[in-house]
Amino acid sequence: MAWVYLLLAGAAEIGWMISLRYAEGFTRPLALAATVVLMGISLVFLSLAIRTIPMGTAYALWTGVGASGIAIIGIVFYQEPATLLRVACIGLIICGMIGLKVASA
Repeated sequence: MAWVYLLLAGAAEIGWMISLRYAEGFTRPLALAATVVLMGISLVFLSLAIRTIPMGTAYALWTGVGASGIAIIGIVFYQEPATLLRVACIGLIICGMIGLKVASA
């Protein structure tokens, strides 16, 4: 169940980053509220995950899911550049996360 919590924490991490974009410099209260709520949800699920998963592994995977997830969403939905180097770097993050998961098993 800890791995599910960690995945949910990463999803909430991606969600707050998207909502932060729509907060437009903290000028849109609903988007700002969504950002704060999703940040809290992300931290709650991360704290549940580290009960079982080693803290360093959980934190690295949490940030990796957030970073790679939001980069992919930026490319797919926000027309951010999808250069070969950028996609390769996202792939390296994902490979690193897989490695950490395998190493913690």
